[in-house]
Amino acid sequence: MDYPGNLYVVAAPSGTGKSSLVKALLEVDSRMELSVSHTTRAPRGQEMHGREYYFVSNAEFDRMVLSDAFVEWAHVHNNRYGTSRKAIEDKIAAGADVVLEIDYQGAVQIKKTFANASLIFILPPSWPELRARLQRRAEDDEATIELRMKNAAEEVAHVGEFDFVIINESFERALFDLKAIAHAQRLKIAAQRRARADTFRALQIA
Repeated sequence: MDYPGNLYVVAAPSGTGKSSLVKALLEVDSRMELSVSHTTRAPRGQEMHGREYYFVSNAEFDRMVLSDAFVEWAHVHNNRYGTSRKAIEDKIAAGADVVLEIDYQGAVQIKKTFANASLIFILPPSWPELRARLQRRAEDDEATIELRMKNAAEEVAHVGEFDFVIINESFERALFDLKAIAHAQRLKIAAQRRARADTFRALQIA
């Protein structure tokens, strides 16, 4: 089904700066809304339920899986993450542009349900820089960082399944690129037909 709103799916290895970039995009783009995922992991730092994630128990997550409430869900770093199908459909059906932060597995699943979704992958400039960012974050022990680096290598191997790639070497440049993708997607003819159907009808454009 075509919806008047656009869906942007951003994926990246842990530590690449995905969350910071999406947060900055939301601050400068008033048309963009964040889709909040469900997760079984515990909150980190200043994270709040309903803002960064919906933090749920394994039993609640199981219930949602069985009721087909997720458009996608996956195991990531020994926890589970899922995206509510209804939450996305309600927003884009109302004409909102929605950005979603998930792993590459979820992004590919999203594309199967929402064919017009734009998949965006964020790459680090190098492996040593990614490790340094994870260490500077000071949220994980060395064993966890090793696991994240191992998982990152697997995730990066799937970059070819995405529509756009941004290399986050300079945060300002990466944010510029992300804003450019969002704006360009809105100007595609299919997106304009969905968002401005009345104009196309008035101009008698088939």
